[in-house]
Amino acid sequence: MTVSNQTTSGAGKDILLEVRGLKKYFQVKTGLFKSVDLKAVDDVSFSIRKGETLGIVGESGCGKTTLGRTILRLEEPTGGDILYAGESILHRDMNEFRDKMQIVFQDPYASLDPRKTVSDIIGEAMDIRKMYPNKAERRDRILELMELVGLNQQFYNRFPHEFSGGQRQRIGIARSLAAGPSFIVCDEPVSALDVSIQAQIINMLEDLQKEKQLTYLFIAHDLAVVKHISRHVGVMYLGHMVELAESYELYKNPLHPYTQMLLSSIPVANPDLSRSRKRIRLTGEIPSPLSPPSGCPFRNRCPKADGKCAECLPSLEDTGSGHLAACHHL
Repeated sequence: MTVSNQTTSGAGKDILLEVRGLKKYFQVKTGLFKSVDLKAVDDVSFSIRKGETLGIVGESGCGKTTLGRTILRLEEPTGGDILYAGESILHRDMNEFRDKMQIVFQDPYASLDPRKTVSDIIGEAMDIRKMYPNKAERRDRILELMELVGLNQQFYNRFPHEFSGGQRQRIGIARSLAAGPSFIVCDEPVSALDVSIQAQIINMLEDLQKEKQLTYLFIAHDLAVVKHISRHVGVMYLGHMVELAESYELYKNPLHPYTQMLLSSIPVANPDLSRSRKRIRLTGEIPSPLSPPSGCPFRNRCPKADGKCAECLPSLEDTGSGHLAACHHL
């Protein structure tokens, strides 16, 4: 994966998705004739190679989900550029790319139409694109997808309310695969599931990635899950990317104070090791995105903050070996 604070090179032919300086602002009314910009995503850049996974982590409200939705243009970007296979999709009809770029939503209870059967939910994308000339071929393809995600063929004509959360998420994953995409945004796909089911879904996503050569943007707040599935990890805070590196490197050598605090909060199963670890406590509350602090967005919660942090926003810079961080005190 290649990345810079302003643009991404994208010179490699194996780059599937490239995001350059992406911004998504929402207009929020503060009075009768006044409004301010809520900067949900602010100048974010990265790229993902074919067949790899980029994990995005951060606290609730940091802009992770908005980032994923904006990349798919479910939310229209305010600025920046999005390139799929080297081609900008900003001023194109997204119907040309919907079969290549899909999403698995966070809540399996809200993302499935309760009035439709499993076959109708999975087959909707096929019907819109008229992918199969007859009902027999359509049925065979739906049953193939159901088997691929571990669903019994007897579920073909059942409704979403008849399934557990894990089974519903499998239906959602099968739906995302129906059009044959190469890139999938996984928006916290296991956060609403029991821990025992989470591992099954994660393992299934990994198996599908190997079998179908899928590329994932995996959004989550569970650092342990992201470490398991992602080759690279990006840390977001208040709409900004504050650190980006290979998964092993990030967890072994976190550079940004925010990343250090997040990693120190991961529970450790070994009691002796847990007692010997130094917990870095995250103080204060996340500032309102309507009135973010000047300079570094993390400065009001950072023990290293000084006058320079209040004056200017640190840029995301390469500290060596592709490990990027945005901090004045690296």
